[in-house]
Amino acid sequence: MPSYYSKYIKLIHVTGDTVAVAVASATAYCFVDGTFQGFLAGSHLDFTFYSILVWLGCAYLLNTYKFFRVISTASVILDALKVILLYILLTEAILNIAGIEAFTRPFLFAHYSILVLLLILWRASVLIALRYYRRLGYNNRRVIVVGYSELAEELEHFFKSHPEYGYKFLGYFDDNVLLAPKAIGSIAQVEQFVLENEVDEIYCCPFDLTKEQVERLIDFVEDHLIRMKFLPEPNSFPFRNLKVDLNDVLPVLTLRSIPLDDVINKAIKRTFDIFFSLTVIILLLSWLLPVLAILIMLGSKGPIFFRQERSGIDYKTFNCFKLRTMYVNSEANSLLARRGDSRITPIGAFLRKTSLDELPQFFNVLMGDMSVVGPRPHMLKVNEEYAMVAEKYMVRHFVKPGITGLSQVRGYRGDTTEAYQIRGRVKLDIFYLENWTFLLDLKIIFYTVYNMLRGDDSAF
Repeated sequence: MPSYYSKYIKLIHVTGDTVAVAVASATAYCFVDGTFQGFLAGSHLDFTFYSILVWLGCAYLLNTYKFFRVISTASVILDALKVILLYILLTEAILNIAGIEAFTRPFLFAHYSILVLLLILWRASVLIALRYYRRLGYNNRRVIVVGYSELAEELEHFFKSHPEYGYKFLGYFDDNVLLAPKAIGSIAQVEQFVLENEVDEIYCCPFDLTKEQVERLIDFVEDHLIRMKFLPEPNSFPFRNLKVDLNDVLPVLTLRSIPLDDVINKAIKRTFDIFFSLTVIILLLSWLLPVLAILIMLGSKGPIFFRQERSGIDYKTFNCFKLRTMYVNSEANSLLARRGDSRITPIGAFLRKTSLDELPQFFNVLMGDMSVVGPRPHMLKVNEEYAMVAEKYMVRHFVKPGITGLSQVRGYRGDTTEAYQIRGRVKLDIFYLENWTFLLDLKIIFYTVYNMLRGDDSAF
């Protein structure tokens, strides 16, 4: 029977995590007390034992010991950070509820910090070593494709261009005589080939087979405990992230899987938003806003702040705050600004060029209407116009809008009224919400600051 799971990877991770928790506890004790003596005889040894149990419980609860061959290093690290966050919350809750005061705050802080470092290094090292091991030809999974299509050809290219994932492509099986140079056999020959060559996985293009052929293939793989995966018909589903949910025992396909639907991811992003916005408000806006307010009042008559209704998450409206950059006019809520717009004041041109006019939106972030990073919110009238131009435009409202976003750092900032610009912005916004990670947010923030300092030609 072909093996499906890598037998020892789970054991390696469990062992490494257990050692990491123990080492973090012992090292924290030595760091705080200055000696290792007394650790094995005191309550800190009991703390270590129960910490390991709490850690393993958190890891299994979040299902982080289920590993996939095709996974990024960033995803592995993010999964580890989720477990660490839950571990810290549970540990603190247990200590507080039980009224345990034997462990000092410096010890706990050192324990958590060392554990974060060890776990990230451990998970990343195992992944890198495993990929190197697979590149050498070990721990491979032997696969074939039944039925031929363009998507199957792309899959073959993926297998061959990424040996670190450990897939060994053996060939196609198809009844189409025109594919004879590519196919190594007919569909009727699949069963014999699979048994003789210990195939681990079969990828099937069901739209190129008859119903009887698919049913026979399903019966065969189930009888021989072989994994089979189906390739969709090209353009049958325009969504990349399909997710299977269960309604009781009924499988249901969710057409778009969004990482920020996960409660842990949502908590991480919201915690960062609060921390980051408070830092900016206290350290920067507390003195910069009064200065900018004086310049705006000296430059033209009107209010300092400009408040406008915009669409947020789930298409709910909120008041978005900006510094006023235009002379007071009746078209502010209906007409987008253009390069060289006569409504823009001299100080307003400077504020827009440097993005300083967006700074009050950190109050929107603090109030929960926006996030630091996300799709930019648009005027209500503009939403209706853009939805007519860009397919799936409304999808961007599945997440909170942001002060900056992926489309802004990739060149779609400022005047994006052309159809190709609108579509490009929406495409990047959807990519962001489907592929969100905390590291991606940090990268976008970095490039936003970088573009501000060097000057962005698309800003006006």
